[in-house]
Amino acid sequence: MRVRLLTRVGCHLCDDAAEMLARVCAETGTGWDTVDVDSDDELRAEYGDQVPVVLLDGREHDSFRVDEERLRADLARP
Repeated sequence: MRVRLLTRVGCHLCDDAAEMLARVCAETGTGWDTVDVDSDDELRAEYGDQVPVVLLDGREHDSFRVDEERLRADLARP
C-alpha cells in the first residue's frame, strides 16, 4: 500500500481527504487504505488530534489538509 490515510470517525477533514484520495488514487492506479487512529493506542498517542494524516510509502506526507498537486507529483515519482 503506497498511500495510507490516518483518520477518525466524525472528522469532516478526514472525509474530505478520503474523497480526494479515492479520486487521485483511482486516476493514478495507486493503492490506498485507511486506518482509524482510535483503533490503535500507538497511533492515537502519536497523531492525537493531528488527523487526517496521509502517509506515502510509510512517511508522513500531509496532515489536516492534503495538497493534491504535491501528492500527484510525488505519486508520479518511482
